[in-house]
Amino acid sequence: MSYHGGIRRVEPHCHGRSNEGHDLLRAYQLTGHSQSGQFSGWKMFRVDQMIDITLTAEQFPGPRPGYDRSDDLMREIHCQV
Repeated sequence: MSYHGGIRRVEPHCHGRSNEGHDLLRAYQLTGHSQSGQFSGWKMFRVDQMIDITLTAEQFPGPRPGYDRSDDLMREIHCQV
């Protein structure tokens, strides 16, 4: 996907809604662009700002270490790993 000026490759873990009403995606970024300078690790993405989303046939084995199923930034969780 492209997000804030660059291509990123991520493993999606959780989709929900913020307190402000934005759809969010919590994902583990594998590679790609980063405004923060952290090119891999846990990231939160606003779904309405994601463009050129590409689904791949790749699979990942399950939640990565550090995944928190009760994400404080989401008031409601729609689906998660």
